[in-house]
Amino acid sequence: MSDAIRECADRLDAAGVSYGHGTDSAWDEATALVLAVTGLPDHTASLDRELPTAQQQKADELLERRILERIPLPYLLGRVSFAGLEFAIEPGVVIPRSPIGELILQRFEPWLAEPPRRIIDLCCGSGCIGIAAALLFPDSHLTLVDIEEQAVSLSERNVARHGLSDRTSIIRSDIWHDVPPGRFDLILTNPPYVDTTDMNSLPPEYLHEPTLGLAGGEDGLNLVKDILAGLDDRLSEHGLLVCEVGNSAPALHRTYPQLPFVWPDLERGGEGVFLLMADAA
Repeated sequence: MSDAIRECADRLDAAGVSYGHGTDSAWDEATALVLAVTGLPDHTASLDRELPTAQQQKADELLERRILERIPLPYLLGRVSFAGLEFAIEPGVVIPRSPIGELILQRFEPWLAEPPRRIIDLCCGSGCIGIAAALLFPDSHLTLVDIEEQAVSLSERNVARHGLSDRTSIIRSDIWHDVPPGRFDLILTNPPYVDTTDMNSLPPEYLHEPTLGLAGGEDGLNLVKDILAGLDDRLSEHGLLVCEVGNSAPALHRTYPQLPFVWPDLERGGEGVFLLMADAA
């Protein structure tokens, strides 16, 4: 299998594809692709075994589409890993890759005062961020919100997949608009935040994702502003907002110089995730 991975990585390198949908190098992407066709968990796969002919053919087919069509690998596989969990993914919904996953696994320590009872994931897409958090806080109720019907449908599938249907509400809404009144202890969001300049220079892989899930307007903050505008009525007394804004972080500072944003160090890579605590908002 190591030979198959090496050949795959060489072809990806030669083709000059772009990464960023769960992997950041040709070797990592090749490893993910080859392991996927084996059906084996990463920790049980032996790199010394040869791929059976049928699996090699499947790997070749996936690689061909990855190179020629520049389709991100998770779309080709129909699944993606996030925060150590597997989620269903499909074209039309943004692929999970947020560095918020690292903070989830750290249980948002030391910023979260106590285990949250009510969690909301705005612009939830596949639902991965909210689901991963809710699984770590078993006494919580989760609300997932997205404006797109396809995202709502996919979230329902992922909620059922992880056994959370009995403590999850899924709402189709433009940010807060159709969310019933109430406050949340943990507000999570990875909204569209790519500004106009960056949208015009995205690699082909990102053009397979829905523009509505990426584009955040001229400064990248269109939806972020709506989220922040609702905090007074939505964040509980000791609550925490966790939001990703990526390269739009400088624009956020210029727009809200008075707000004490906290920018945690992200050991696993990524940037542009801020925290805002209720007593500071």
